[in-house]
Amino acid sequence: MHTLLHNLSDLWRVMLAAMLFGAGLPTVFAVGIRCRARVDDGATGVTRTAALVASTLCFAVVMIAVVVGVLFIAKGFLATRLGIHLLGA
Repeated sequence: MHTLLHNLSDLWRVMLAAMLFGAGLPTVFAVGIRCRARVDDGATGVTRTAALVASTLCFAVVMIAVVVGVLFIAKGFLATRLGIHLLGA
């Protein structure tokens, strides 16, 4: 019974990460595309500026997540071959 409870307590962490990275990043990217479409459709004034800032922010979040993910996957290689210690390597 202890093993089951321990596995269930770890399962919520895995589910949270899956929801965040599996559905969250594509959703943020889609919001960025939608905001950019508003800019390209001819919005003017404050609406155009807000949409441009929102789309840039969404794309920046996605790019940062991708770069951090690649660095996390390659941290062992970077540490052993190049001597660069990132993300707890």
